[in-house]
Amino acid sequence: MPMNSKIRFSKKRAWSHDLPISFLMQQGVENPGVLSLAAGLVDQNSLPVELTKKSFDHLFSNPKTARAALQYGTTAGSLSLRSLLLSHVSNLEEKSARELGMTVDNIIVTTGSQQYLSLLGEVLLDPGDICLVAAPTYFVFLGVLQGLGARIVSIETDEFGMRMDSLESTLGILESQGQLEKVKMIYLVSDYENPSGISLSQDRRGQVVEIAQSWSKQQKIFILEDLAYRELCYDGPVVPSIRSFDSTGETVILTQTFSKSFSPGLRVGFGVAPKEVCAAICDKKGNDDFGSTNMSQQVLATALRENFYYEHVKHLREVYREKRNYMLEAADTYFSNIPGVRWVHPNGGLYVWMTLPNNIETGFASPLFQKAIHEDKVMYVPGELCYATDQKLDFDKQPPIQKNHMRLTFGVQNHEGIQEGMKRLAKAVKSFI
Repeated sequence: MPMNSKIRFSKKRAWSHDLPISFLMQQGVENPGVLSLAAGLVDQNSLPVELTKKSFDHLFSNPKTARAALQYGTTAGSLSLRSLLLSHVSNLEEKSARELGMTVDNIIVTTGSQQYLSLLGEVLLDPGDICLVAAPTYFVFLGVLQGLGARIVSIETDEFGMRMDSLESTLGILESQGQLEKVKMIYLVSDYENPSGISLSQDRRGQVVEIAQSWSKQQKIFILEDLAYRELCYDGPVVPSIRSFDSTGETVILTQTFSKSFSPGLRVGFGVAPKEVCAAICDKKGNDDFGSTNMSQQVLATALRENFYYEHVKHLREVYREKRNYMLEAADTYFSNIPGVRWVHPNGGLYVWMTLPNNIETGFASPLFQKAIHEDKVMYVPGELCYATDQKLDFDKQPPIQKNHMRLTFGVQNHEGIQEGMKRLAKAVKSFI
């Protein structure tokens, strides 16, 4: 074979290059001493060491259960865990599984919810198919969509989440242009959205189900509801999910993870979908891994069964509520006197969304980002990563990519780190006012 032969990668490889998450991780490694307000990781000191050990010890106190945990599992996931997850979702919704139109056969356990997002995209989206998303939205899922060759059409948002009038008008325009048949999915992070911290209002949760169903004229339009932060609620009650408004379970696909509410190291998430979609996901998952790690599933099942998990979530809410308040207080201290700067007060989750004056860009190549990283030693996630615009659509209703936002997280840093990080960031911003 000639030595100069070139590798011919797949189209999916070309669509998946230069992912921003890789760049952010690289910056953190290559710039020691940088305080990260960017990494969406959990609080190191809050990880449930003792509770996980209790779960592990409980599991391994019986050789039979220990051997079962050490054996291969099933593609859909442990039946015992899926049964517990059915009860878990029912308790969160305050509705029976029957009222929700849900059984264990609708549940698939995955390696975190990120795998579920990826698998669902693989089985539903062909290159050129359209996914409607909020502007802004979870930027890693935008990368998943790009890697599939899907088209991303953004919908306007306000302080109550995705605007239903904008969603309706966009669907109408797509239909008028003969592109409605390309729309396969509406993606929503309904609670304490990553990145904005905003939750979709309760009235819009029912409305979006009605909209998806009424516009499913040529094929089914699914709603993909990402509930990664649902249980990290600090103010007010847990709002019913979008899925709870879909009693037949045929329109909304729900996914959740235990990475934020318990331990990311266990890498356990799950999704709830119609049985036909579950069958497609299992077929794809069977080719990929035969099933997610059985040991982690059994440890988590024990934590749920023995109520260790719920003890930890209660503790986490206290930890993160205090850290959230600390970041908001630091924002008041260091940013309130900077003209044109404002931020969202999130009721849950891990993020504070900050907006700068229109003329100050925050992207990787911007003077602000470069100064913050190299001089002031602080890092954030540029807000423009969380926007997408479909270049193939010839209408001006798409929200523009906004370049003057920052996503800040209070998850990783301790109180001193949050305080110092916000101080350094304010110093960097002030130099451009």
